[in-house]
Amino acid sequence: MTSQRFDNLDALRGLAMVWMAVYHFVFDLKYFKLVSLDFYRDPFWTWQRTLIVSLFLLCAGMGQAISTVQGQSWQRFWRRWFQVALSALLVTAGSWLMFPNSFIYFGVLHGMALMLIVVRLSAHWGQWLWLLGALAISSKFIAEYLLQTGPLTPWVETMNSVHWNWLGWISKNPVTEDYVPLFPWLGVMWWGAAFGSWVLKQRPEWLVQPVPKALHVLARLGRWSLSYYLIHQPVLIALVSGVSWILL
Repeated sequence: MTSQRFDNLDALRGLAMVWMAVYHFVFDLKYFKLVSLDFYRDPFWTWQRTLIVSLFLLCAGMGQAISTVQGQSWQRFWRRWFQVALSALLVTAGSWLMFPNSFIYFGVLHGMALMLIVVRLSAHWGQWLWLLGALAISSKFIAEYLLQTGPLTPWVETMNSVHWNWLGWISKNPVTEDYVPLFPWLGVMWWGAAFGSWVLKQRPEWLVQPVPKALHVLARLGRWSLSYYLIHQPVLIALVSGVSWILL
């Protein structure tokens, strides 16, 4: 397969980006006290975050499966990986300025930087990725149970510490504005790679068929996901803070 982009996958990624922007816009309204909402405990908002991150990681996993089949070089992979890793550091710096007591130290880009390497090395494992994904997801809940009531209880403080909570095997969530640990989220990306491999073998027409005209804008947006991710929040914060200053 020659190296190419697929509009359908880009449109799916673009959908996740628009959904994320709407979520962040409402979050900013809440931060500037223009609305009263609970983003940390209300299931309506916590589940939306889970679904948005899941869609992003599924797309990333599918992208790795496609890149593997297309024979993407390690040089090109590392060039893209470096962009993701550098962007993660920028997110940490920016969030520290705005949320010094809950800044982002292992959010979605930090998690993706680690998971991309793992999935790149394992994207050719085919159907085994379904099982690995299930094990990765279930390990989160098993570890939580064992830390709270089982033989791992003495390790609670260690696993909950900032040095190890990036694994996701914790008994309580850390205080941070975004948290996407290795487990269970690696399982979602593995499932994305598994699904991508299946589509390439069994339903390649799903990828190559043209997207409806109404979705062309999503496809174009999906090609610039990293740039969009970095820019959209500063723009939204500036917009909402300006409105807040006028109204309040």
